[in-house]
Formats: sequence, C-alpha cells, structure tokens
Amino acid sequence: MKFHKKSIGNLNKCYSLAELQYRGEHCFLVAAEKQDPCYLFNEAGEKMDTVWDGPGGVMTMAQVPRTDGVFLATRKFYSPNDSLEAEIIVVKPKAEGGWETYTLCKAPFVHRFGILRRAGSYYLLVCCLKSGHEYKDDWRQKGACYGAHLPLDLEQFRGEKKLELKLIKDGMLRNHGFSKIQRGGYEAGLVGCEEGSFIFDPPAVYGADWTVTQIHSLPSSDSVLMDFDGDGKLELGCIAPFHGNSLTIYHLDEYGNYVPQWKYSAKESDTEMIHATWACEINGKPSWIVGWRKGTKDTILISWDKEEGNYKTEYLDRNTGCANAMHFKNKDGKDIIIGANREIDEIAMYTVE
Repeated sequence: MKFHKKSIGNLNKCYSLAELQYRGEHCFLVAAEKQDPCYLFNEAGEKMDTVWDGPGGVMTMAQVPRTDGVFLATRKFYSPNDSLEAEIIVVKPKAEGGWETYTLCKAPFVHRFGILRRAGSYYLLVCCLKSGHEYKDDWRQKGACYGAHLPLDLEQFRGEKKLELKLIKDGMLRNHGFSKIQRGGYEAGLVGCEEGSFIFDPPAVYGADWTVTQIHSLPSSDSVLMDFDGDGKLELGCIAPFHGNSLTIYHLDEYGNYVPQWKYSAKESDTEMIHATWACEINGKPSWIVGWRKGTKDTILISWDKEEGNYKTEYLDRNTGCANAMHFKNKDGKDIIIGANREIDEIAMYTVE
C-alpha cells in the first residue's frame, strides 16, 4: 500500500480524535492533551471551527448517538499525576454558532470511555486509570471501570443533577486501554490493564448487570480484537506493559486460550511508549495501526500476508510520535487515516492507495 500524507494543522500536544456527524456533514475532532484547543475538521481535512480554546486534558471523545454534532469528552486529565479533577462533559453546538459545554459526571482519573449500544439502549463505560494518589507516580490505589445507562435526554444534567456511575469492576492497576468491539449483535468494551484484557458486556436488558470476562492475564496497556488471519477466530493484539515497548498478537488455540502468534521484531529500545492503536479494515484487509511516542517514534500498519502465512508491517510515518490514530472511509470510498502526531504537534491526514 501507499500512503499520501498531508499535514492539515498544528496543535500543541494533539492527542484525542473522534468522528462527528455535524449539520449533514461527516467531520472529525482533534483535541489536545494539555490546556489547549479542540478543532473541528471536515473529512477533506479542512478546519471548520475551534470548539474550545481550553481547558484541555482530553483523552477521549465520542458522538452522542442520534444527535447532530453533540459529543462527550473527557476534560482535565492532564497526566496520571494531575487528573483528580477529571470529568466527562457534554459538548453541544449552538444554533447561532459556537459551542457550549456542561458536566455530565465527575470521574476522577477518567482516561477512556465508550458509548455502547445493546438491545435498543445506550450505555456509558467509564475507565479510570487509578482511584487516587498521595504523591507523584503513586499507583497504590488501583483503577476501576464504571457503567451507566445513557439516556437520550442529556439536558437533565445541566444543573446539579449528574449522571450516576455504578462500579462494575475495581482492582485494575494502570487501567489504560479501551476499544469498542462488535460482539454477537451488540457493542462491548475491551479494556486493558496490568491484570490483563477484559471484555465488558452491557446489560442484556435494561436494569440487568454488566458482565465482565477476562480473556488474557498478561499486562496490557491497550488491546484489540480482530480476525487478522481470516480463520474465523479473533486474534488478540496487545501493547505491553503500561506505555510499554512490546507489541504481540495472540491466537486462540483449540482449548480457548490466547497463545503468542507474532511479535514485532524491532528493538524494544526503538519502540518506547507504544500508544497509538486502531484496528480496522483498510482496502478490505483487517489491519492494525500502531504508533509509539519515544524511540524511533514511528507509526506502522500491521496486516496478515496470506501468501507468506505471517504478519507484515508497513511504515505509515516516521519520527512523528503519534499518540492516537483513527481510520474512516470518505465519501469517495477512500481509506483515510488521521494521526495525532503529539511529539511534533502535527495533525496529519494519510490517504491510502
């Protein structure tokens, strides 16, 4: 494959990415890790608006289903040592122009979240990196995951009333990774932490409990599930450990256990702080976009080579320090990858051939 890069903007410590349907147009958002702006682009990579100038601390954004331009975002998560005041906000476009925000829920140390659909209802899965600390790099108070039914009417949370989060699972050290997966006709969350990789299934019916299934016990900073080799079984891709330098794909064996199938062979000193991760189909082929923020600061695309019977890697970009990546198809059916190249403050668009 060939990748045609276009630098579409600069944003100090650009970090979070999300698609947004807004006024009949397919758009995407780019927000900063520190106290910096959030920008709105159309799918062609043209900047449309500044959603806010600050505060930042945005780890995750996601559009609210069945809305025009309304989305949720984390705010005030500036680092693992400065996120006690973190929260999830509602961001809404004003009819006369501009944007307004209000707090949906307080969630100290919230790092990732996802909006999941099951049986006609929507649920919010909130992943908190830790539960508290007393000094820098204090990890004694482990992270946790919380859930809530997400009503269609979010206006009720403008005042003192806030969305109530219910504890689903605690005891999750360095609860960092989240990705949304399709599972039996509904959406679930795949969460990675020091204790392993876990699937969080929303309630099968409104009012029922969440279900948590551990699928792997080795530490994971981020995990993805996808059938890369086309055998009908989902492979598990793991970045390990927390902000780590090891990149491994596990295959499901005949006993239902995930065993190592492939490991990225570069020197681990070159792949420090692997962080960007996005599993998708590119040119009809299951692919995994992965980037790291230290060492060589490269971004690669991993896919299965059927002829060779093994995985292959292609360089998407080099020496950019991508923090997060995202893929979509544009209106012409072309594969587009957006990279938040944090270490050089660059927002990049890659068109795939």
